[in-house]
Amino acid sequence: MPDSTSRFAPSSTGPAHPGTLLAALLAWLDARAGNGHLLVRIEDLDTTRSREEWVDQMLADLTWLGLEWDGLQKQSERVPLYEDALDTLAKGGHLYPCTCSRSQIRTHGLRAPDGGWRYPNTCRGTPLPAGGWRESTLPLRIALPNESVTIQDESGSQWNQNPTAEQGDPIAKRRDGVVAYNLASVVDDGEAGVNRIVRGRDLAFSTPTQWQIQTLLGYPNPVYRHHLLFLEEKDQKLAKLHGSVGARELREHYSAEELCGFIAWAAGILPASTPVTPIDLLSQFSWKQVASRDVLIHWNGSRLSNRGYSAVEEFPSA
Repeated sequence: MPDSTSRFAPSSTGPAHPGTLLAALLAWLDARAGNGHLLVRIEDLDTTRSREEWVDQMLADLTWLGLEWDGLQKQSERVPLYEDALDTLAKGGHLYPCTCSRSQIRTHGLRAPDGGWRYPNTCRGTPLPAGGWRESTLPLRIALPNESVTIQDESGSQWNQNPTAEQGDPIAKRRDGVVAYNLASVVDDGEAGVNRIVRGRDLAFSTPTQWQIQTLLGYPNPVYRHHLLFLEEKDQKLAKLHGSVGARELREHYSAEELCGFIAWAAGILPASTPVTPIDLLSQFSWKQVASRDVLIHWNGSRLSNRGYSAVEEFPSA
């Protein structure tokens, strides 16, 4: 029996990039070093942006890098599970329709911890249609408990947040009928028995919200570990490295071993950028080696270069 079940959950709204491969490699190393079961889950619910060819290419790129997994899921094939979750939330009085537009939410001028606009729970208490949530043509939100949660991240950071007060009640189903990220992710993890989540720190701000949704739906709370990101300079600002180069172009300039070695070196696992396979890294892998700060990466059209660590020591506590 595996000691844990974890997952790597890329979206299919674009090609894999260096940050995707970093997250995949760290999730794989964590699972394999700990005798864990690793799932790959494709987040393809957004039919306006997802493409099947990107799904196929994503899986091909992961295989090319030397990664394998123990199960494959596609969110687009799991919609009945999300509908069951919506039924549960509605039955418990935790689901309500929302008439607020994004521009209306912005006018309140309230910032959330992730830098976005906080929803002030304007429509909380609005009843669902008499026929239930399926008859609503409006976005649906989850009425979270008005209480704080404390989450100890395995990386050492602690999250203290009242999600409904600091972020606002999250969307469960969008106006176009697509189930929103927070709900779909929680249902997928809960139904698959995921008890360990390794992912980039850009997703850490969603953790307290997902923690409360897990509790409302009766799922156990997983152990979390959030890791560094690869960043690039854009217009004198730092952004995730995903627009400059995709995996297909990287494969034209690197062998799989060379790229794996660069990623491992930039992340702090190796002392130098030398060709390796993921299996080569297993015997020496430890989270103590992995950098705690984000890494600045530059693509010059043919090679990646490591520009050092960002100025931020750790991601901030919520």
